Amino acid sequence: MPTLHDLVTYCDERTRRAAYKDAPGAFNGLQLANDGRVTRIGAAVDAGLAPFRAACAAGVDFLIVHHGMYWTMPQPLTGPVYERVATLIHGNCALYSSHLPLDGHETLGNNALLARQLGLTPTRPFLVQPAASPPPGGGEAIGRIAPYTGTRADLHAALRTHYTRVVPIEYGSERPAAIAFCSGSGNSAINELVREGVDTLVTGELREEWYNTIQEHRLNVYLCGHYATEVHGVRALARELSEKFGLPWQFIATDNPL
Repeated sequence: MPTLHDLVTYCDERTRRAAYKDAPGAFNGLQLANDGRVTRIGAAVDAGLAPFRAACAAGVDFLIVHHGMYWTMPQPLTGPVYERVATLIHGNCALYSSHLPLDGHETLGNNALLARQLGLTPTRPFLVQPAASPPPGGGEAIGRIAPYTGTRADLHAALRTHYTRVVPIEYGSERPAAIAFCSGSGNSAINELVREGVDTLVTGELREEWYNTIQEHRLNVYLCGHYATEVHGVRALARELSEKFGLPWQFIATDNPL
């Protein structure tokens, strides 16, 4: 029977956890341990009471999430935070979080999988982050860019087959030569899109303030939902763990519309 240590070590190495400089306060890796045994793997986008309860009820004892519990330190264990931790402890469920590593990974990452979902092959990095440790430079990319030969109408139609709600903002070319992918929040992507000379972006969400920039720089942007664009990485990692260690796995879905 594989141990918690086995799965954590594999996840750390496979996602190249240490290579990514994440948001201040974000913690990638094992956030809460269990008794050391793993019999069932779960995957969820967010650390929250509802997915934790669902995972524990299903017998999951190793849960992978994209958005972990910890973003600021210290965090008092009171109120809903206490309930989350108590639920996992009582259910003997370990929690593993992988944020930017599961956005940028070349095969398991949300953005690579977004492109492949549309039948595209990413060929260029997008949104390269600073290196996690000195020397500076040579950081990891969290987004991907793929060549494209169709029309923006084709792209919009393809996205609508995969996502319940797609918001198109179309001021760019009718036949974009490439598409950039940035799952979740695309707020860091618009200016980088302009610098890269790419006029079309698939992302999850944007703040309203970016609308004028999109219009003025003649870009196409497709908003498909923060949650919806970030289900791919955790699923892929859980599936790979299942195959590697011979354990069952399941996706813990929520009704998050955002």
